[in-house]
Amino acid sequence: MNVLLIGSGGREHALAWKAAQSPRLTKLYSAPGNPGTAALGENLDLRVDDHTAILRACETKAIDLVIVGPETPLAMGLADDLGTAGFKVFGPSRAAAAIEVSKTFSKQFMERHHIPTARFRVFSHFDKALAHLRKVDYPVVIKASGLAAGKGVLIPEDRRQAEAALRSVMISREFGPAGDEVVIEERLSGPELTLLAFSDGSTVRAMVASQDHKRVFDYDQGLNTGGMGAYAPAPGCSAETVAELVRVALQPTVDGLRDEGSPFIGVLYGGFMMTTEGPRVIEFNCRFGDPEAQVVLPLLESDILEIAMACVEGRLDQVEVCWKDGAAACVVLASAGYPEKYQTGYPISGLDTGGPDTFIFHSGTRMIDGQVTTAGGRVLGVTGWGADVRAALEAAYGRIATIHFKDMHYRRDIGWRALLSTDG
Repeated sequence: MNVLLIGSGGREHALAWKAAQSPRLTKLYSAPGNPGTAALGENLDLRVDDHTAILRACETKAIDLVIVGPETPLAMGLADDLGTAGFKVFGPSRAAAAIEVSKTFSKQFMERHHIPTARFRVFSHFDKALAHLRKVDYPVVIKASGLAAGKGVLIPEDRRQAEAALRSVMISREFGPAGDEVVIEERLSGPELTLLAFSDGSTVRAMVASQDHKRVFDYDQGLNTGGMGAYAPAPGCSAETVAELVRVALQPTVDGLRDEGSPFIGVLYGGFMMTTEGPRVIEFNCRFGDPEAQVVLPLLESDILEIAMACVEGRLDQVEVCWKDGAAACVVLASAGYPEKYQTGYPISGLDTGGPDTFIFHSGTRMIDGQVTTAGGRVLGVTGWGADVRAALEAAYGRIATIHFKDMHYRRDIGWRALLSTDG
């Protein structure tokens, strides 16, 4: 089959890498792609918001399946437009994508469907939000309701920081229109984990649980980012725990969206806090996480194209989704200054060496005159795999030793919680 992959980041490179392993693949196109996806198929110079050009490409390239990687084109209704034109799309409609696009919708949806989550209030006026903030007697998290590239969640340590965070979102407009509404919710405590699941609108097939690292510096210091690394499987997440998360959160979400007229086709991302009172949903996303995709997909034994087509055709219950033994870990190499201001355009060296237990996923790179250069905040994701998380991390960090670009920054403690749990 001919496949068109929408997006240009590390998640999309991971999807391209996995799709290229499928015996069902005839030709892979990526729009706009990156230097990594170019090595696996053909990149098309298309903007993800140019639906007319994407539709034309689907027609001229005889595309059998479109896989939409990032959330923004889903929020803009790309799956709807492609579906109306008769193309098969692995990715939710605009209405179903609201589970991520609007934190207000997501929290109110969870409340309607009795899905366990933190206490919350939604505000569109600063004065009312500030008054509530000064009243609550528990620690809070401040969230811009709209899409903010994974950076719209602020975790203050005290009331002074909480008020400053609220001002930055609603007054200074740090996240632009994403801050038109804010969600102020109770700050929960406990281990965090991510559980992704394939969905055809009815059936849910959970993936391997993973954990990511949002803070930019070691030991969870500094600002939140889109993700500085991840590993899978998450420690202590048994088959029974996965089944419970599906039962209390993922399946009710898929059922609720379908019952409300917006069946969810694609990948549902559940971010969970495992509290002493039980699991609580921190957030839902409408697509693979980044960098979670870079550790979950290497552990997928089954054919990603067969799964995606089964989701689109409503027959996921007929497909067995199998996973490899072992573990995978990804370390993100970022530009200095990320997630704030950073420089790009630096040449990257050391990409051509490696072993059978690692792979480099391009995230923010560009090819200039035959040279791969930095082009974003998160530049590369170096993934390693092995018998356990420790072996996977050793492979990833060993591979990083050969890579260089100016002012390269990465966390040196990815997986520290997993190592701590195994070391006792």
